[in-house]
Amino acid sequence: MSKALDGVRVLDMTHVQSGPSCTQILAWLGADVIKLEAPTGDITRQQLRDVPDVDSLYFTMLNCNKRSITLNMKSERGKEIFVDLVKNSDVLVENFAPGAIDRMGFTWERLQEINPELVFASIKGFGPGRYENFKAYEVVAQAMGGAMSTTGFEEGPPTATGAQIGDSGTGIHLVAGILAALYQRTHTGKGQRVSVAMQEAVLNLTRVKLRDQQRLTHGPLKEYPNDNFGTEVPRSGNASGGGQPGWAVRTAPGGPNDYIYVIVQPPGWAPIAQLIGKPELAEDPDWATPASRLDKLDKMFALIEQWTEQHTKFEVMDKLNALNVPCGPIMSTRELIEDETLAELGAVVEVEHPQRGSFKTVGCPIKLSDSPVDIETSPGLGEHNSAVYGSLGIDIAELSELKAAGVV
Repeated sequence: MSKALDGVRVLDMTHVQSGPSCTQILAWLGADVIKLEAPTGDITRQQLRDVPDVDSLYFTMLNCNKRSITLNMKSERGKEIFVDLVKNSDVLVENFAPGAIDRMGFTWERLQEINPELVFASIKGFGPGRYENFKAYEVVAQAMGGAMSTTGFEEGPPTATGAQIGDSGTGIHLVAGILAALYQRTHTGKGQRVSVAMQEAVLNLTRVKLRDQQRLTHGPLKEYPNDNFGTEVPRSGNASGGGQPGWAVRTAPGGPNDYIYVIVQPPGWAPIAQLIGKPELAEDPDWATPASRLDKLDKMFALIEQWTEQHTKFEVMDKLNALNVPCGPIMSTRELIEDETLAELGAVVEVEHPQRGSFKTVGCPIKLSDSPVDIETSPGLGEHNSAVYGSLGIDIAELSELKAAGVV
């Protein structure tokens, strides 16, 4: 069966996480993604290694379904080869520091001259302006995109989220931009620049907090559990911050992740009251309506917790779902990686690696009915030099000379 992006060639000059997360999605959707690495390789091949002298999980889990070539962009012959690669590519993706590609001699104007149909996609920490040349990492983007100031408990410090919204969150934003540019090219015949700043991607994911910042001008945010409100949206613990109150309540047997998140919608209160052994609260005017419960949300969830502590989180999930009450057990990383349902869905997959053996990784979250995704292992460093460079007319003898000269 054909893939959605069959025939699209992507020259992947990305490293670490934000860029590789983008190009891996493109590879999963069927693009021929050629990962261009320096002869020393992507730095994450060596970072956080758990098996000596084997590519790290950091690398393997972000570079599945790609091909790898090596090239020394500082050499003149390397630059000549790079020109040929650009001529034969539909998309070029990079996440170098600002100005790095320009300093190599390949400005956007130069790339357009080489290949007018090229989509040139970049991830940077920040957009043009005051922050443009500042370094950005995952948690820096969370800090400057509004996520950290609104994450955590009221009396505690700003907290980073375990979800990589700065890196992988930016990567998926770039996927959308690349696909849009490729679609527009079918009408115009021209490529274009696509860029996403990590700060702006996080900001986009934090939009509801900007909503609440503006609502603050009209008074306290009643659906928040906080007692005091100043001029900024406060950290509100596990409160949903939305129209339906929610909280994480403890369950048996009381381990660090033995919690379940419960949302109390208006029609859900009566069945919840019955389930927890407090049926009289369904009719009590002090409890019966959402408005009457708004000033006692802490007491409401404390009552629910008295019941949930007597059951496991999965027992609670089953009982609440039977009543059509939205809830979700707090699933640990171990539970997720061992979950049978996620394995059946292909959300967590096991991949064979030639040196490591097998490893587990996330599957493609985007499901297309006519473009199924098969997860293949990440490439070895320079594994596809012969095939890719051979397609450019570089034979084995010349490739050996280039390797001896440090060009590949």
